[in-house]
Amino acid sequence: MSMLPPRFVTLNNDIEMPIMGLGAWDMYGAEAEQAVVQALEVGYRLIDTAAMYNNEEDVGRALQRSDVHRSEVFVTTKLNNTAHGFDAALKAFDESLNKLGLDQVDLYLIHWPIRAGRKESWKALEKIYADGRARAIGVANYDRVLLEELFETAGIVPAVNQIECSPWLFQPELMEYCRTKQIQIQSYCPITRGIKFSDPRLHPICERYGKTPAQVVLNWHVCHGISTIPKSVRRERLQENLGALSFSLSEHDIKEMDSWDEGFRICEPPSDFY
Repeated sequence: MSMLPPRFVTLNNDIEMPIMGLGAWDMYGAEAEQAVVQALEVGYRLIDTAAMYNNEEDVGRALQRSDVHRSEVFVTTKLNNTAHGFDAALKAFDESLNKLGLDQVDLYLIHWPIRAGRKESWKALEKIYADGRARAIGVANYDRVLLEELFETAGIVPAVNQIECSPWLFQPELMEYCRTKQIQIQSYCPITRGIKFSDPRLHPICERYGKTPAQVVLNWHVCHGISTIPKSVRRERLQENLGALSFSLSEHDIKEMDSWDEGFRICEPPSDFY
């Protein structure tokens, strides 16, 4: 592939979302605030947080500190597992907005498909969207079974499905199903927290392009049109990850990496929530 990967994807309601962003999991207080400020300084325009991360206030302070105008930043947050149900989800969303210091988020997701209340929670998200308080709504950690259940009662197709994804957890059937439904896949744990960087099959590809393991793996994602949200609190690593948008893997190397799928997971599988 000779063309550079896209920097944005268009969601099913025609809004644009950056293809790469900063995941804010496991960062807190001043560290989280500074990481977001630095990410915006080096060029990130998507910040992904969640009520579960307990850092929405830190992210909000960083957005206020940043010289980047709010209109240029795509902000995602998520419904906590303890707040499922129609009324509870609406209340939780209000709390998230308050902590972020915003009157609107760009994307609001159901974080995990908790059995009790998830259908009612989606109805709450539909109301939030209809009221214009989230520019897009979606889900996370939904497989085909859970998506088909959602479609039985949903009035709106999710714009995004945020799932764990990497060359070692490719899930091509779920990818294709989401594409047919116009649901954008977004990947968390895209670089497996570095666990798979020791895979000897990765090293020759890195050498061929003169890129780091993180850059090659993140480029594999974006070449597939998968949005991705790697986490880092270090400026040099933030810059390194963003460098994944500066080249494109060949079709041969993409297909080679596709073949590495071995079902490797860091987090729970969606089937745990059936």
